Amino acid sequence: MAAWGINPPPMVKTRFAPSPTGYLHVGGARTALFNWLYARANGGHFVLRVEDTDAARNTEEAREAIFGGLSWLGIDWDEGPFYQSQRQEIYDRYWKILEDGGYIYPDPESGALRFRSPKETLTFEDKVCGEITVDRSAEPDMTLRRPDGSYIFHFVNVVDDIEMGITHVIRGEDHLMNTPKHLEIYKALGAKPPVFAHIPLILNEDGSKMSKRDQGAAVASYPAEGFLPDAVRNYLCLLGWNPKDDREKLSLEDILALFDWDHLNSSNAKFGLEKCQWLNGQYLAELSPQEFTEAAMPFAPEGTSPALLPLVQQKVRTLSEVKEWLRPILEDDFPTNPEAAAKISSNPDAKSYLEAIATALAETSEWTQDSIKQAVATTAATLGTKPGKLMFPLRVASSGVAQGTDLLATLELVGQERTVTRIRSRVASIFA
Repeated sequence: MAAWGINPPPMVKTRFAPSPTGYLHVGGARTALFNWLYARANGGHFVLRVEDTDAARNTEEAREAIFGGLSWLGIDWDEGPFYQSQRQEIYDRYWKILEDGGYIYPDPESGALRFRSPKETLTFEDKVCGEITVDRSAEPDMTLRRPDGSYIFHFVNVVDDIEMGITHVIRGEDHLMNTPKHLEIYKALGAKPPVFAHIPLILNEDGSKMSKRDQGAAVASYPAEGFLPDAVRNYLCLLGWNPKDDREKLSLEDILALFDWDHLNSSNAKFGLEKCQWLNGQYLAELSPQEFTEAAMPFAPEGTSPALLPLVQQKVRTLSEVKEWLRPILEDDFPTNPEAAAKISSNPDAKSYLEAIATALAETSEWTQDSIKQAVATTAATLGTKPGKLMFPLRVASSGVAQGTDLLATLELVGQERTVTRIRSRVASIFA
């Protein structure tokens, strides 16, 4: 038996203890992240423990999803993974301590074994929720062991935290009322309890509790949608923690420097997928062109030239948007936006402008951004107008959209013949 109640461990130790019964939920990922951050910020250890005693519901697929999700987020563990299913002898030893102390008695109706509560009023300090007082005198005695001999969560959870020397337990606020029960077990075992911090729940933007079916709930969906792990980790930090200034995009170093109890919130956090997408776009925009190209290629249509990808870097929020942004560039027959076409057709000069631009571009001896720009400027001067007046019609006629990637860079990569053909084809269609 660990005696850390007398000899406390020399370092901070936190843990994440998931049950492998489904995918990794963002709520669980946020809990793991906060424990990991606290350990890293204090030079401690982060422990991974798998609560797999429910053999009927546990799956290998779920376990791998949890491990994979944590690794993708950059959450590594110093100890573990430990499996509760392999720790029966340890639980039996602690169980005997409770039996010898007179804390265990059988339930005459069910045959389960219950813990004899002292029926006291307990007061404890929670690092997020403040001082909590709970009157346990009217509460029924909790079951710690089922009739089949298997142990209940409350017991094995406490035993594992004692054995592993866990000094700080950071978990969801939905576990707050479990803490008095656990404190009774700590006392019965003669062990010092850890520091508790119950972080706020993650809610949807409408205030409802986030369920497994809600969009953005599964961590596995983020790499599939083209999020960067640094961006998702940054966003999860903002769900219950803040730097106490107006920053939202923070490096891991910035977060670690400020990760303490004073920066944790006690109010429920509201999850917004659009906010996460926006933040991811900020991270994508700061990648080097080469880094972005490497990240975006798996999301681009087959056969896409890597040279095209930097064109969309400042436009996309997630890499899954790359394909749609590339379509007007890649597809010669991309449908023309009806509103943009109507705007052009309402301009009595637009047709002659576009026909003149098409001729000038077709006659350009070399095909570079500078030569394209010069051709537009020369055409505008010939028509007695400003170059800016030609850019919107040119964009729509060459791509089919009113807004898009940098026009000159796009036309250079599309190529001279295809650009001219597109303009003339759309002119014929728009002004038919």
